[in-house]
Amino acid sequence: MKTPKTYREDLLVRLKNPEYAREYLNAALADDDHRVFLIALRDVADAHGMSRLAERTRISREHFYRMLSKGGNPQWETLRKVLDRIGFRLTIDLKLPRAA
Repeated sequence: MKTPKTYREDLLVRLKNPEYAREYLNAALADDDHRVFLIALRDVADAHGMSRLAERTRISREHFYRMLSKGGNPQWETLRKVLDRIGFRLTIDLKLPRAA
C-alpha cells in the first residue's frame, strides 16, 4: 500500500474506516455551524468516491458536489440517501447535562 503524501490523502485513507468516519461525522455534528457537517460529509463521500456515490444515489454529479459544498443545503431525503450509501444513519442521543 502506498503511503499518503499529504494531509488530505491521509485523511481520505482514514475516512475509509467506518469507525473513524463515524467519529469524524459526529464531531462535525457537534459544531453549531451546520456547514461543518456538510464539509465533513463531503470528505467522507470523497473517500468513498464522489462520482460513484452520486451515481449510486441517482443524484446528478453536479448536484451532488453542489449540495455538499460549504453553501450547500441538501434536502432531508437526499442527505439520508447519501448517509445510507456510505453505511451510516442519523440517530438521536441524549444531551449530557451541563455542569453548573
